[in-house]
Amino acid sequence: MKPAGRQPVPRHIAVIMDGNGRWARKRGFSRTRGHLAGMETLEKTVKWCIPRGIKYLTVYAFSTENWARPRTEVRYLMGLIFKYLDSKVDGFLKAGVRMTVHGSLETVDRAVRKKLEEAVKKTAKNDKFTLNFAFNYGGRDEIVRAIRKLARSGRYSLMKRITENEFGGWLDRPEIPDPDLVIRTSGELRLSNFLLWQSTYSELYFTRVLWPDFSEKELDKAIAEYSRRGRRYGGLGAGG
Repeated sequence: MKPAGRQPVPRHIAVIMDGNGRWARKRGFSRTRGHLAGMETLEKTVKWCIPRGIKYLTVYAFSTENWARPRTEVRYLMGLIFKYLDSKVDGFLKAGVRMTVHGSLETVDRAVRKKLEEAVKKTAKNDKFTLNFAFNYGGRDEIVRAIRKLARSGRYSLMKRITENEFGGWLDRPEIPDPDLVIRTSGELRLSNFLLWQSTYSELYFTRVLWPDFSEKELDKAIAEYSRRGRRYGGLGAGG
């Protein structure tokens, strides 16, 4: 164990915010109430990350597979995102938070897409902390879209000798470093198509805590676990 106060802190944390529906069901609430509670937890998590020196937080807000959910739930989620951005962007500006979007907005409701684009534009110059929304996002979809962008560029000669670093530049947010730590709540033990390219060497932390119950203490437990792991990136590391 490293001395207190000197533990390495992940620069970028990515979170699969899972368990809203189960949280609501356990309390006799509707699933929509669970999503509202989850959004409240997200707001608190941003506040917890900043003083700990974390620079990037990517959250799995809406996946490409989520469109298969009941139409009423999808409509609610879209409205919830809209209201969240409408009420929080000014606060982001004051707190130095930059908002970015990871995913394709082509098929997203026009009003929600516009609100997302406005939030990204309005906070673009902030540099204290980045909140990255994986919205209408899927890891496989991102890779396929990157290949299509590369093909449309007409740089076919590049495709014959492209490196991993060069290909990464065609993904959605190449300016954001790969996540050091990926957290999944609710006890599920899988990535569910989340940041497949970027999480290759991420440390994974799974907790049974449902997302609306995720706390500052649980965040610190994840960071402490991260600090205990030796990151070797395929090499032998200090311990051989």
